[in-house]
Amino acid sequence: MSQPDNLGEFFAECLARYGDKPAITCLGKTISYRELDELSTAFAQYLHFELGLVPGDKLAIQLPNLIQYPVAALAAFKAGLVIVNTNPLYTDRELRHQLSDAGVKVIVVLRGVAKTLAHVLKDTTVQHVIVTEVGDLHGPVQKFFINTLLRFRDGHVPHIPGSHTFCDTLKPAGYGALPNHLTTQDSLAMLQYTGGTTGLSKGAMLSHHNLFSNLTQVHAVLSERLENGREIIVAPLPIYHIFAFMLCILVGLDIGARIILIPDPRNQKQFVKALKGERFTFFAGLNTLFNALCRNEHFRQLDFHHLHLTVSGGMALMKETAEQWQAVTGCKVLEGYGLTETSPVVAINPPHAPKLGTVGVPVPGTECRLVDSEGRDVESGEAGELWLRGPQVMQGYWNQPAETAKILTADGWLKTGDVARFDGDGYLQIVDRIKDMILVSGFNVYPNEVEDVISRHPDIVECAVVGIPDAETVEAVKLFVVSSNPHLTEKAIKHFARENLTGYKIPKVVAFVDELPKSNVGKVLRRELRDRKS
Repeated sequence: MSQPDNLGEFFAECLARYGDKPAITCLGKTISYRELDELSTAFAQYLHFELGLVPGDKLAIQLPNLIQYPVAALAAFKAGLVIVNTNPLYTDRELRHQLSDAGVKVIVVLRGVAKTLAHVLKDTTVQHVIVTEVGDLHGPVQKFFINTLLRFRDGHVPHIPGSHTFCDTLKPAGYGALPNHLTTQDSLAMLQYTGGTTGLSKGAMLSHHNLFSNLTQVHAVLSERLENGREIIVAPLPIYHIFAFMLCILVGLDIGARIILIPDPRNQKQFVKALKGERFTFFAGLNTLFNALCRNEHFRQLDFHHLHLTVSGGMALMKETAEQWQAVTGCKVLEGYGLTETSPVVAINPPHAPKLGTVGVPVPGTECRLVDSEGRDVESGEAGELWLRGPQVMQGYWNQPAETAKILTADGWLKTGDVARFDGDGYLQIVDRIKDMILVSGFNVYPNEVEDVISRHPDIVECAVVGIPDAETVEAVKLFVVSSNPHLTEKAIKHFARENLTGYKIPKVVAFVDELPKSNVGKVLRRELRDRKS
């Protein structure tokens, strides 16, 4: 796969190659590659000719999984703009920071969440707001009913003076062809903000070269299971998250797949309805989503005969969950590993030889080191902090040279903050995050290991482990449990743990909860659990 000058050129080739084949399906509406090309070109022309955006300007996209997202994203690349992916659920503080920090000029926002934008707009650099509604790209009748229903549900949303409607941006205006721009492989393509769980989020600078290189790396591993023009990808994770963007949008459009966008995966009734009758072949998800779906009787009744590829990322995959998924669907889960800072994929299990309990092997062109606290390479077989180097590693953090210096060495090594080891076959095992490690009487306890064991209990839906202060052992293990059995006791859980874990790893405190706090992609937020008083 030869590397194009930029992603705009790459997408133009994909859209022309697959023409009238179906590209995107969402809420019963499907558009072809040709229609995606026409819509994204019209939007790019509006951004350039009407709003005056030039290459390098920042476009924020604050949308769930709707057809409008790939239209806006491809338009940005065609116009040489930088995408700033923005979570629709951001609070005032989070949205104000991201828009201002990135220097965003234009934002595409869903009407239902525009109230937050209205609160902070005056404190940001945003010059133009484009508002869209869920049904905007459906036919006239469906558009009317969908948008009317959601307006009733969302209630009053303040009008933003001077804002544009998404539909208006797509009207024929005779702008002419977009001018050739100077976007190169090294130009910034995307500012992908990290979660910000320990403070204000930072924008990882991902270039066209970073993203295309990672696409090439992922394709090299998964190509044995992918057939051009024949795959149907289920995309339940938000595509404004880099994992879903890479696996579903970049890989999907590259192979001419039809991508089924799921706007709200927590609405399992609608989720299952969207998949009923579909011969989907490729599913991208993560542990908590797989776990929830496997417990849904309607999901278990779907036809999985065509599913031949399931990829997991974003958080550790529990052995119990992987086994359940395979039992329900007949398809093994290929766990992978990545970071926002690596565009994101670092390693993935090869389809022909997956190994449960590992994240597979590093994708081609990726160098790995395991180092101790002094930055020295550890002995073979030992665990250490994972350092990475490769073409997918970010350029740095936007406007944060000090933070960049903390994580990127002068010779290009990225310090991941993850504890890892290689097994005898060269497969990578992520032990845990360094910051999540619990120190019990001088012994290291890794939450992932404890969670993986405890989650095998038949009465436990999901669980999470954190460290808490302890006068005797410095720290102790606290376990949060979501149980399907109201009669399950702390004593029973500790007995189960004692049969499977060494003494210092056994939870000292067990808390039963109705649900675990999760990020927008379904990743358990351990920090929130640590901050709880009970």
